[in-house]
Amino acid sequence: MHPASPTPPSPGTPSEPSPARGSAGRYVGPVLLVLAIAAIGLLWAKWYPYTLKTIGLAESGTWDGSVLSDAAVDAPTWWRGGWDFLVTYTLAIWKALLVALVISAAVQAFLGPERLARLISGGRARSGAAAASGRADDRGAARAALAGLPAMMCTCCTAPVVVGLRRAGVPVRAATAFWLANPVLNPAVIVFLAIIGPWQWAATRVVVGIALVAVAVVVAGRLAGRGAQIGSPSGPAGAGTERVAIAATPVSPRTVQPGAASAGGIASQTSASAPLRFLRELGRLAVRLVPEYLGIVFVVGVLLHLGGWRLGAIDWSVAAVLLFALIAVLMVIPTAGEIPVLLALAALGADPWAEGVALICLSAVSLPSLVMVGRALTWRASAGIAGVVLAAGLAAGALLAL
Repeated sequence: MHPASPTPPSPGTPSEPSPARGSAGRYVGPVLLVLAIAAIGLLWAKWYPYTLKTIGLAESGTWDGSVLSDAAVDAPTWWRGGWDFLVTYTLAIWKALLVALVISAAVQAFLGPERLARLISGGRARSGAAAASGRADDRGAARAALAGLPAMMCTCCTAPVVVGLRRAGVPVRAATAFWLANPVLNPAVIVFLAIIGPWQWAATRVVVGIALVAVAVVVAGRLAGRGAQIGSPSGPAGAGTERVAIAATPVSPRTVQPGAASAGGIASQTSASAPLRFLRELGRLAVRLVPEYLGIVFVVGVLLHLGGWRLGAIDWSVAAVLLFALIAVLMVIPTAGEIPVLLALAALGADPWAEGVALICLSAVSLPSLVMVGRALTWRASAGIAGVVLAAGLAAGALLAL
């Protein structure tokens, strides 16, 4: 007996909805929502203010900012130095920090591992050895770095987004690329440098900045190792993989049994719970990261006051340049905060090596941002990134000294 052939559907019979079309709809909608949230926030906090700043610089040719550390050094007591530095820095970056928290919460609440993997790496989220080895991470890291360029955030403001990316399953390499590209390759700051300083500043920032991001991505991926494997989105963490090494529980996609609900039902359930997830993630990030940020920035201000470091009093020996590089890696500044430092160094006739250190090390990372992303990228990777930044600052100094 021959098996019966399946009866073809009649022309009048309605066909089942295409799984591909339903999947694409559930992917595109949340992505567009997150992009809209990011665009509105960045327009308010970054794009519009920087447009006005660029126009003002082109007309006047002078920079109206001051060296941020002076707020701590000039204070009468150590606790006042920490407080004044904290207030000055927070007033400079609070808009960007708020936008970063909102974007991070939106990524976790509306995207999740599957959508984010498709957006960054162009495929499904990987698990196990594939995630740890980084064999297919180069394309994702490049996309993440490009995504960081229009964000134009300082290192501290980018840190909450990096935590959100890791919680959503983004590999260490891609998260590192996004984190460093934001401050180091910030197009607005590069334009400011080209307008206000010698062309060598902008050129060195671009050349060394690209090399810094590329090397740091590789170093972070290798140092993170298996301790930073991402959980498989297709199954619970622990089934042959390890969870992201941060305090909060990673976001996992919903599992729906075949036939349990229609595509429209799934979409409506997700839409109903997404705002609650967004508020929960925003509160969790704020409670965890903001106090951490406030405390560490206060400590940095206290250390600056106790050290009494003033650029004009430094004798730029080899030891002084190395010490300045170490301080610059840990120092916290707002976006473009390195420009008044560079202008002060140039006016004082400082060594070009010191200018190179300030050009790269001040903006790339800081003690608060390293601490905030330490659990997300692993502490080994964060320390390795700091070392790469210090070496890149010295390389920039060598280029400027030619």
